[in-house]
Amino acid sequence: MHIPTKRTAVVQGDDGSLRIDENVPMPQPRPNELLVQVKAVAINPCDHKMYERFPCPGAVDGCDFAGIVVGLGSDVTAFKVGDRVCGAVHGSNPSRPESGTFTQYTVSESEFTLKLPPNMSFRQAVGLSTTGLSTLGMAIYKGLMLPGTPMQPAEKPRMVLVHGASSSVGTMALQLLRLIGHIPIATCSPRNFNLAKKYGAEEVFDYNDPDCGKKIKSYTRDTLSYIIDPFTDLKSVALCYEAMGRAGGRYACLEMYPDYALERRAVKLFFVMGMAILGHRLDLDYGYERDEDPELRAFGIRWYKDLQKLLDQGNLRPHPLKELDGKFEGILEGVEMLKNKEVSGQKLIVTLDES
Repeated sequence: MHIPTKRTAVVQGDDGSLRIDENVPMPQPRPNELLVQVKAVAINPCDHKMYERFPCPGAVDGCDFAGIVVGLGSDVTAFKVGDRVCGAVHGSNPSRPESGTFTQYTVSESEFTLKLPPNMSFRQAVGLSTTGLSTLGMAIYKGLMLPGTPMQPAEKPRMVLVHGASSSVGTMALQLLRLIGHIPIATCSPRNFNLAKKYGAEEVFDYNDPDCGKKIKSYTRDTLSYIIDPFTDLKSVALCYEAMGRAGGRYACLEMYPDYALERRAVKLFFVMGMAILGHRLDLDYGYERDEDPELRAFGIRWYKDLQKLLDQGNLRPHPLKELDGKFEGILEGVEMLKNKEVSGQKLIVTLDES
């Protein structure tokens, strides 16, 4: 297969916005990496948050991808050219501007890339949100420190609140918690109650109800000890703290938590960033910076092996999809839709190559 020297990509512009560039140099895979022809992408909230918070003109945006392997790093033995894969990378990365997924070709570390089952399409693959699965691995095991694995579920189920469960990370959390032996309960808007239950929620509560926290506390008999919160804003922290049992517990935040959230000492907070699972140094700021973490990387590699088994067994279902037309223009549209909070209960995806 002929590999071009240039590619089209959605990159950060000089003015703090995203733009389409048709003349971006082709990335070169490092020894442990794959070169992937991108067939489809998913759009995540981090795709606008990264370029807004950490400007890096020229950096390729995007985290989730599915595609076909077209090149191999010198150390790669577990993949071959032609493999159908999906994964997540650190898009809009100041340390490696070429590494995003909103492009015709991207590079992905082989240890953090999943092979697609024969019956899974590229569209379905990006609907899994590998970024979310990475984040949830850390939230469940490093943040909440829950027992159980997909291959050996917990013997004693714990009840876990998934706040905002109609999001893609929410439906993945519901599935994963069930698969490792726990009982998820959920919050979302009433129009998405059936969606949350379909993906595994034992009970669902309306997060717009002023008494939501009290109702959860009553349902759990004041014993709730585990919470996953994708929002971690003023409203969600107040609700989750009200729902938490009297004895406190562990609270996994998927956004930076505000300082006042530390006031309740019986609640142990853990801030999770999806790209941290790679174990690399993150040259960011505002509290998002991270040192190199070989231990977390080793955990991530083990977690991806578990995810591969779940995929192979057909145990993970993608989030409901909303496909946008227009290829790269569709990506720009989708990022704006997420930025303006115009999406509920659906995962935005874009097909870049139908062949």
